[in-house]
Amino acid sequence: MRIVPHLLGAAITAALISTPVFAAELTGTLKKIKESGTITLGHRDASIPFSYIADASGVPVGYSHDIQLKIVEAIKKDLDMPDLKVKYNLVTSQTRIPLVQNGTVDVECGSTTNNVERQQQVDFSIGIFEVGTRLLSKKDSSYKDFDDLKGKNVVTTAGTTSERILKAMNADKQMGMNVISAKDHGESFQMLESGRAVAFMMDDALLAGEMAKAKKPDDWAVTGTAQSYEIYGCMVRKGDAPFKKAVDDAIVATYKSGEINAIYSKWFMSKVPPKGLNLNFPMSDKLKELIQNPTDKAADDKKA
Repeated sequence: MRIVPHLLGAAITAALISTPVFAAELTGTLKKIKESGTITLGHRDASIPFSYIADASGVPVGYSHDIQLKIVEAIKKDLDMPDLKVKYNLVTSQTRIPLVQNGTVDVECGSTTNNVERQQQVDFSIGIFEVGTRLLSKKDSSYKDFDDLKGKNVVTTAGTTSERILKAMNADKQMGMNVISAKDHGESFQMLESGRAVAFMMDDALLAGEMAKAKKPDDWAVTGTAQSYEIYGCMVRKGDAPFKKAVDDAIVATYKSGEINAIYSKWFMSKVPPKGLNLNFPMSDKLKELIQNPTDKAADDKKA
């Protein structure tokens, strides 16, 4: 049978159009997801209201987690995988980076600060939140700012930028603080609530989350001069540009559609589980600016 050259060319063109261009080009995490039929999300268990477990189901909820689900929706469309399975993998401040690096977790959206040190180990998405590192203490206590903490027990969470800043401050200013590094934010607040520490240093939004689950939320106050301004991002494996772009594109789409406003209101201006308390934490001008002009650059973690 004689094949007419221009018809053969047309057939090849049609075949190419009908086949997704990325099908032959998948690498890294996108290839792993396509071949396994599963995407693995890293989540926290006590980073209220960003990523945490609220009930016995063990399924994570939160602001960052809702953004993570938007990423999953986009990946389903990108890979034409409507039945893509989602697997959850618990991470802590200490394990989150190694689990992303070794491929156990595909993407982690929680309360992870994007800083220069971590950028050597993983890549970050565009920013999803901006915080200031401050203090949580009793509303009627005399421990309102960092200078009040000389010689006192102060708790923070191990593996966080707050831990690094607090220890550096203690050494540089010779404050004589006993810096206690708890395993997670929940344990940090328990130490504060039980009187084993006079203040808890952490990101202000996380401190508001701990207040919301306290026995008597009105007894506590977020206070002190911010020691850093930090941007949270979702972590992905370093050097996997196509997957990072897919993650970034999904977050940008969430911003541009205005869906981010509903997500923010749900977790910061409405009642949140498990106790149904309202954090009443209005969106800051810094976060509004970040949403308007998203970036994956690390925030300045020096005292502002």
